[in-house]
Amino acid sequence: HIQNMLANLTRSRVVRTSLNKAIYGCRPSFSAEFAKQYFGLKSEAVPAINAVTQEGPIKVFDGTLKRMQRDRAACLLSSKPDVLQDAITERLLDRMRDCLRKFPTALVLGGALPSARRHLEEDLGILAGVKHIIYVDTSSKMLTSIGATPETIYSAAPPPSASDTLSNEGVIRTTYIQVGDFESFSNALLERVGTIDVVIGCLGLHWYNDLPGVLFQAHHMLKPDGLFLGAIFGGDTLQELRIACALAEQERDGGLSARVSPMAQVRDGGNLLGRAGFALPAVDVDTIEMRYSHALELVEHLRRMGETNAVCNRRKRLSRDTALATGALYQSMFAEDDGSVPATFHVIYFSGWSPDHNQQQPKRRGSATVSFADLEKEFGEGHLVE
Repeated sequence: HIQNMLANLTRSRVVRTSLNKAIYGCRPSFSAEFAKQYFGLKSEAVPAINAVTQEGPIKVFDGTLKRMQRDRAACLLSSKPDVLQDAITERLLDRMRDCLRKFPTALVLGGALPSARRHLEEDLGILAGVKHIIYVDTSSKMLTSIGATPETIYSAAPPPSASDTLSNEGVIRTTYIQVGDFESFSNALLERVGTIDVVIGCLGLHWYNDLPGVLFQAHHMLKPDGLFLGAIFGGDTLQELRIACALAEQERDGGLSARVSPMAQVRDGGNLLGRAGFALPAVDVDTIEMRYSHALELVEHLRRMGETNAVCNRRKRLSRDTALATGALYQSMFAEDDGSVPATFHVIYFSGWSPDHNQQQPKRRGSATVSFADLEKEFGEGHLVE
């Protein structure tokens, strides 16, 4: 009961409001004083949330810090693929296998670039007919880790040419683009508007301040009947870490702070796709449980993936006492019989298509000629009608 209560508290409106503003453009309705009055927290533990400005969407995440974290993650990459990222990327890109059409030109937006490259440039890419891949990231070191050189990293995409889709059998052309931020990545791809067959955003979209804007730009890049694929961490991801952090900070510091980034929910995926203008949206969720020898191993894994906290209103320092208390609570509350500790990752997958007149369309509302009531009378209640 206590664990559920703390989990609900860490997912409370104080934390969720940042994400809601990023998705729906809502103005903030509470601050540190709200938290102090209703939750009994110290006002300095929950920094006040700035209002939405007229210049653009509210800034929830620190883009510069996230680029530095991805630079560090690129330096920590090993020769072995990351098990978690590789599994999520494979499950996301497996949707391309179910499509009868080919995708000659692919655009990959940040996130799990090494895993995406591994799958796209091997058997899946050949099966899906991929001839040219454009990788986009804010981190030059991450682009370098997947085969780019300083001479081959562009600040803007070159115009399309006939060679993009005429590469030799089994050979895939690659282009590497470094952008300042993903909120305006289309500025670097002006020559590619309406020429992309598939846009892939695997484990990077949840760090964008203007996610609706990014999805709209992705829609703008696609050809008619082009495919968008996305995967983000959401839901109750890292719920064990949230609970341990909340208890440790409440005991050591007398308050709570945003140690884990706000997470999207399944319903947000469909809303975002519809708002961006995608047709035939589909959203599903997957739960992956990882095991670690101790909590610090989980933190190191998050660093290697570039998934550490980048919230602007985060507390800049974590005291040694609080860190040790978090690890001890994590171990005591969630440890398995063998001493390992679990970490839950909820992955939200979503896909959508650029509208095209050849796509299946729903019938006009009210055009049905047979009612369910008539079917029930004819076949009887409880019978399955195919």
